[in-house]
Amino acid sequence: MKKISLFIISILVVALVSACGTAKNESEQNTGAESGEQKVLKMATSADYPPFEYIDTAKGSEIIGFDIDLVNALAEKTGYKVEVQDMDFNSLIPALQAKQIDLVLAGMTPTPERAENVDFTDIYYTANHMIVSLKDNEVKSIEELKGKTIGVQLGSIQEEKAAEISEEVTIKVENRNKISELVQELKAGRIDAAIIEDTVANGYFAKDDQLAGFTLDSSEEAGSAIAFQKESQYTEEFDAALKEMKENGELDKLIVKWFGDQK
Repeated sequence: MKKISLFIISILVVALVSACGTAKNESEQNTGAESGEQKVLKMATSADYPPFEYIDTAKGSEIIGFDIDLVNALAEKTGYKVEVQDMDFNSLIPALQAKQIDLVLAGMTPTPERAENVDFTDIYYTANHMIVSLKDNEVKSIEELKGKTIGVQLGSIQEEKAAEISEEVTIKVENRNKISELVQELKAGRIDAAIIEDTVANGYFAKDDQLAGFTLDSSEEAGSAIAFQKESQYTEEFDAALKEMKENGELDKLIVKWFGDQK
């Protein structure tokens, strides 16, 4: 009888110690959660779009640019850390839909079609389309595109612009994954012109005197916004932080830093 009592007491002691240990672990976890430890958000971009996002190989392998500075500023305001990864532009929205990433900053325009699959913040930057060609065979108007091959980035809003142009003049449209590939194809003579956002095109003009271009007339500017998963909890937080940056001048400072005083 005494042995049985001792056995029962032993079991109770073990259970009590175990319970205390569990409570301690839970307390430590709660303390860690309340200690200001930042949640890490996964962001994807297409790092072929200077000055929005790109890799300056002369300085290293880190992705830099306007969008990167912007997301870091927004993350600081909202209390998050952001990990940035590079992928092809046409893979960005599918990655959001598959919940492989939390957000996208990639100079992305919030078209109605895209908005069916992801949520967007307000516009943070606006730009126009430009037709880029070689100076030796310069295209100066929409009419001069007739019968020519036009390059656009796969999955971009420029694809839609090419479709609009094809209703005015007969053109052949070819897609490439990266803007740099379009420029290479242009210089190799495999395409006659490319449709590129003017801010990005101006960056190429500054480094390559073989290129020329003209801005397309448009009543609607192509704006860039941040994309999140549908019904994401982060959209409203980042939108509020973005509004704050617009109002206090922080966004304008980033625009001047990366694009010059053009706004």
